[in-house]
This record gives sequence, structure tokens and C-alpha cells, in this order.
Amino acid sequence: MDVIHKIGRRKTAVARIYLSAGKGNISVNKKDFKEYFPTATLQYKVNQAFELTNTSGQYDAKINVYGGGITGQAEAVRLALSRALCEIDEENRSHLKPEGLLTRDPRMVERKKYGQKKARKKFQFSKR
Repeated sequence: MDVIHKIGRRKTAVARIYLSAGKGNISVNKKDFKEYFPTATLQYKVNQAFELTNTSGQYDAKINVYGGGITGQAEAVRLALSRALCEIDEENRSHLKPEGLLTRDPRMVERKKYGQKKARKKFQFSKR
């Protein structure tokens, strides 16, 4: 098996993943993923695709991620991993699709408009 390259995005975070056969080593920005994503929730999000397809410990992943916050980055990594696992074996799609792991979440921060305080909040209005 050669190296599989996939991209995942969430909000403004972009994750590039290089998946190859191995022993289950996952490195994010040249650090161990448990060091990069310190909380259990974020580690669960990264491992979720492997757990659902019963492939944990079979692949090594080198991940480059930038932009956004730590949660957006973890979800971008999850999408990229899911896409890579689907390319390896088409049967994985039936496990990942119902859980929503192959769906790109389109929600982004709404831009601030001129003449307003924030995207939707207005400046205080005074009648008199």
C-alpha cells in the first residue's frame, strides 16, 4: 500500500493527511497527537474513524494542520481520516456515512458588516 493523501476542512482549519500502513502512530505537526490534542474529547474525535471501521493500530498517519482553533482542527483531521479510510476500502463508507463523518460541515463565522457592531448586532439606537 502506498501513501494516501487527503484533505479535511472545518471552519477555517485545514488538515492534510498522509496515511500509510503501519503500527498506529499518529503525528500532528511533528508531535504525537495526544500531545497536540490534550483533552480526551479531541483525542476521541481524531480516533473516531479508526474505531468505527475497526482499523485502529493498522495505519500510520502524518498530519499537517493549520488555521482555526483546536476543535476545528480536530474535526478537520477526522474528516481527512474518514476520506482516506474510504479510499482504502469502500466498505468503510457504510460505517462512516451514518455517523456523519464524511460530511463537510459548512458552518462558518458570518462576516462583520459595516455600520454594525458585529455580524448581526447593531449599535445602540437612541430615539431622543
